[in-house]
Amino acid sequence: MENEIMLTGVGGQGVQLAAQVIARAATLEGREVMYLGTYGGTMRGGNTDSTLVVADSKISSPPIVSQVRFGLVMHHAFWKPVRDKLRPHAAVFINSTVFDEKIHREDLQCFEIPATRIATQLGNSMLASMVLVGAYAKYSGLVGVESLIAAMKQSLPPYRSNHIESNALALEAGFAEGSSVECPAWDLNGGSS
Repeated sequence: MENEIMLTGVGGQGVQLAAQVIARAATLEGREVMYLGTYGGTMRGGNTDSTLVVADSKISSPPIVSQVRFGLVMHHAFWKPVRDKLRPHAAVFINSTVFDEKIHREDLQCFEIPATRIATQLGNSMLASMVLVGAYAKYSGLVGVESLIAAMKQSLPPYRSNHIESNALALEAGFAEGSSVECPAWDLNGGSS
């Protein structure tokens, strides 16, 4: 079974890094991954999306998919395209600190994670995407926090190595936040049970 994950936000929120961390963590745990990042023409403030397909065997879907099982939404500005791709009963993780829009879908499992607030408490609001990734990983069971941290270390360029410790703390804080999310037991080969 293939798991599709779509991340969206505003340029500068770390969406591309977050997607890369999930992708690398999944490969570290022996899964197959396809990943595609897209972003608007502006570096900060424009739209930025990433789609991942993760599976335990060879992937047949390209990373451009019509429906996804999981959504991670850092900001409401570009939420609608993700909302429209979410399968019925999909799980969506919303950065509730900044998300300011109605969901308009009653068939979704929506989890509000105050990612920016948690990141700010850790000392840097720019860590919010790592908080959201940690919460998603704990909820879905897709990857462990140790793999996320190892993947983050591989994903940060050398000139950003001074951010390794703070990003690790953000992933751990998000993972802990994901523990408090009430959720169904997910069968990663077929949905919730």
